[in-house]
Amino acid sequence: MALQDALGKLQDTAASPLDEAFSSPPEIYTNPEMLKLELRELFEREWHCPGLAADIPEPGDYVTFSIGDQPVFCIRQKDGAIRSFSNVCRHRMMQLLEGSGNTRTIVCPYHAWTYGQDGSLRGASQMDRSQVFNRQDFCLPEIRTEIWNGWIYITLNQDAAPVAQLLAPMNDLVAQFRMDRYVPCETQDHVWQTNWKLLTENFMEGYHLPVAHKATVGQWIGLDDTVFPDKVSPHFTWQTFTKGETATYGLAADANDYLEGRWRHTTIMPTVFPAHMYVLAPDHVWYLSLRPKGVGEVHVRFGVALAPER
Repeated sequence: MALQDALGKLQDTAASPLDEAFSSPPEIYTNPEMLKLELRELFEREWHCPGLAADIPEPGDYVTFSIGDQPVFCIRQKDGAIRSFSNVCRHRMMQLLEGSGNTRTIVCPYHAWTYGQDGSLRGASQMDRSQVFNRQDFCLPEIRTEIWNGWIYITLNQDAAPVAQLLAPMNDLVAQFRMDRYVPCETQDHVWQTNWKLLTENFMEGYHLPVAHKATVGQWIGLDDTVFPDKVSPHFTWQTFTKGETATYGLAADANDYLEGRWRHTTIMPTVFPAHMYVLAPDHVWYLSLRPKGVGEVHVRFGVALAPER
């Protein structure tokens, strides 16, 4: 099947009522041209999540990420703000930072060009001998960054609408959990052997939970209690599920004095398109942030944080 035909079938699927839903054509997951289209139209234009703002709480704390083939890093500033920059030296295109950590300056491992936390070039050995070199011309390009309910979001698209505007209909639902106070306890990076959309679709449906996860979360979930948003958004979706009193996690602690009624035992599962998804419960949050590596491979960032009352 040609890509255009597959896209037409995909459009029909997306426009169908829920009770008439059917599977997407296989070519959507296997065609390399589809991945090129996704990288250009989605990953280069939309917002992506490197993790929680609480992952980098102190000045100089940083975390690395990528958007498409563009390496980036997010770093906490002295004034408490989080800014993001291209993670490539302006000299010979060497990657500057790896993983996460804390640094007062960013030093290139190739020729020791040195940048400040604000992306400015502070030092470039021997370059004072050049008659045409000006340090101000070689700052690191800044990546647009916004914080929403404790999440870091970044984009290469200077014209993208603000995250707070795109996710406004979901704000009250998420904000009541006060997730920006949750304490990170684990972050891992993996490469999984699957198409990134299969992983996203799997996350967005709870149909498999009582079966595939019956030994853990599945034993407490009633699918009849699952709730979806009334209106379809091109920017996000979510679902909720409740847990019974016998659940060993996913419930509000006694010290939690802000969640009320059913929200003390309700979990929400937002997906922010194209590739950020998380499970937000009264006592914890875990998330996945995806980056396609190829048609059959995907970079997965997995993280967990706990509510401070837990």
